[in-house]
Amino acid sequence: MSDVKEILGNYSSGIIKTIEDELNVITPNNLQEASIYLTKAGGKMLRPSLSLITAEAVGGKKEDALKAGSAIELIHTFSLIHDDIMDDDDMRRGMPSVHKVWGDDVAILAGDTLFSKSFEIIINNESTSHSQNNKALATVADACVKICEGQALDMGFEDRFDVSEEEYMEMIFKKTGALIAAATKVGAIMGGASDEVIDAMYEYGRLIGLAFQIQDDYLDLASDEETLGKPIGSDIGKGKMTIIAINGLSSAGDDKDKLLEILKDENNSQEDIDLAIEILTKCGAIEYARNLALDSVEQAKEVLEILPDSSSKQVLSDIADFVLERHS
Repeated sequence: MSDVKEILGNYSSGIIKTIEDELNVITPNNLQEASIYLTKAGGKMLRPSLSLITAEAVGGKKEDALKAGSAIELIHTFSLIHDDIMDDDDMRRGMPSVHKVWGDDVAILAGDTLFSKSFEIIINNESTSHSQNNKALATVADACVKICEGQALDMGFEDRFDVSEEEYMEMIFKKTGALIAAATKVGAIMGGASDEVIDAMYEYGRLIGLAFQIQDDYLDLASDEETLGKPIGSDIGKGKMTIIAINGLSSAGDDKDKLLEILKDENNSQEDIDLAIEILTKCGAIEYARNLALDSVEQAKEVLEILPDSSSKQVLSDIADFVLERHS
């Protein structure tokens, strides 16, 4: 896993410089500072790095995907800023969230600036053809719509305890998987791949995006507080309908009513949360989620068989495994 983190770090250096060059021209200073703030906060840069690696894996040059990958990262950062405002979250990446530092109004403007800049970056990309740039623009725009749809679906699940697995999988694809899928797709586009390969790389991104979110659900119950950076079982405490809760409610048998009671209670004690975890473990819901994530990763690695063997293809395979090996 440390090798993957090092590889992501190597690819991200060019992305960071590109983003800084694009955002350093923003005025006034407070808007510039708020816009660039989270991009310097030490994120994994997974999505833009995937764009560069995919471009290489399909036979192109990583430099041709640099601006499109940077645009993907700006979209991701924009979504984080707006999510934090909607959820009123105090912290992001170990730092005070943007709206806590500059206020809601400037934070909204910073998110809007990043959103707009992402499209400007692709439009002004002179290293690729107009056709490639247009396809990349369409891909990013589609991902943005899906992110909003996913967020709306997620909000609609609040106070609902009859969410189906199909509904949940649609939500996590749109909210989390769509941008990862867009990252690998634009990498393939900018790398000059055929339509067949472009579609395959979108599917690879979709699958690891699903695994990424399911792993988050799993870690909330299977990690430890120090590693995770938040209390274990916080999703249960909030009554969130994760894939684990959904499966648990359908398989807990005689324990279903108690599990539902805990999920509905906004003032759960740690003992209640521990009991819910015990129920979810006993009925196999936690193991079910882990296996679902494993299946998605295996399918993603199978999709990669369309690519010729190369070091970049191997990195894509390693990243699929990394999604499940991370602990936070």
